[in-house]
Amino acid sequence: MAEVEGVANGTLDYTQLKGDTGPLVYPAGFVYIFLGLYYVTGRGTDIRLAQHLFAGLYLATLVLVFRIYGRTRKVPPYVFFFMCCASYRVHSIFLLRLFNDPVAMAILFVAVNLFLDERWSWGCFFFSLAVSVKMNVLLFAPGLLFLLLRRFGLVGAIPKLAICAALQVVLGLPFLLENPGGYLSRSFDLGRQFLFKWTVNWRFLPEEVFQHRAFHAALLTAHLAALALLALRRWHRSEESILSLLRDPADRKTSLQPLTPNEIVFVLFSSNFVGVCCSRSLHYQFYVWYFHTLPYLLWGSPAKKLGHLLRVLVLGLIELSWNTYPSTVYSSASLHACHGVVLLQLWYGPASLPEPCGPSRRVTAPPKKTQ
Repeated sequence: MAEVEGVANGTLDYTQLKGDTGPLVYPAGFVYIFLGLYYVTGRGTDIRLAQHLFAGLYLATLVLVFRIYGRTRKVPPYVFFFMCCASYRVHSIFLLRLFNDPVAMAILFVAVNLFLDERWSWGCFFFSLAVSVKMNVLLFAPGLLFLLLRRFGLVGAIPKLAICAALQVVLGLPFLLENPGGYLSRSFDLGRQFLFKWTVNWRFLPEEVFQHRAFHAALLTAHLAALALLALRRWHRSEESILSLLRDPADRKTSLQPLTPNEIVFVLFSSNFVGVCCSRSLHYQFYVWYFHTLPYLLWGSPAKKLGHLLRVLVLGLIELSWNTYPSTVYSSASLHACHGVVLLQLWYGPASLPEPCGPSRRVTAPPKKTQ
């Protein structure tokens, strides 16, 4: 509320916008949404009303996530109990802390649902809107780029990418006109330093290592390498080179089947997950970045040696790690161990993601015969 109050008073220079917790470091979409909350809640004074609004956002997020899981039909129904009722930390992020992270993720899940419905232009619009609330959504971007190339080829993907870029320009235009350098450096600062006292995932490291640029470069290298391996070995399922994705789908040697819901969700969720694993720091509110995707990552491409009880145990240990405050050497190590199990699950799961048979599966008409 303090950060957006300056905008309400007419300040459009991003370098002058700040609150008690520091300067405003989020893109323009955050400003508009929380400015709306600022006015609805009596200039940020009616906290109970804000909590009711976030309770509605929480329920809407569950509806969006359940619709995604309903389309994939990979996760056993009992797992949804843990998603709804067993996460104290996620409830706190939504209803007690009122962070912008769940707002960004709710909009992101709208985009994923639109992708599943083959409404790619609208999906890209909402994806970009989610990025404008918080940049963590960019962790899904490598997967989205792969899907756009797979579905449309390079030329066909350019208009979809243009939608993403144009929305960022439109939303940020008032601030870009006032101080373009200030807006871009504050809202899209990829080199920002994090405080060691808030880290959940790197508590077992010395603080000087945590803050060292070489460590950050190593994490970035690991992130890019993991994405490359996923794209080459898990996402790309054609016998042709991955460079064939640049061609128009009609010009490819191998005729690929239409994207299935499981392919779309697997690529997007795994892209985000490797980004979370390689993050320079995870703060407590960042849990919502991937909490709702964990059941699919564990059950969507199941490895034969990982039983259901073991998967539930992994979910429980991840939850315990995020609920340990302040984080400890053991909670951070446990979190990385669980992330490692999920990564192995993604890597050693089945090489294909067959669609389950059933009434909800979308059936495409056979091609017409030519005379």
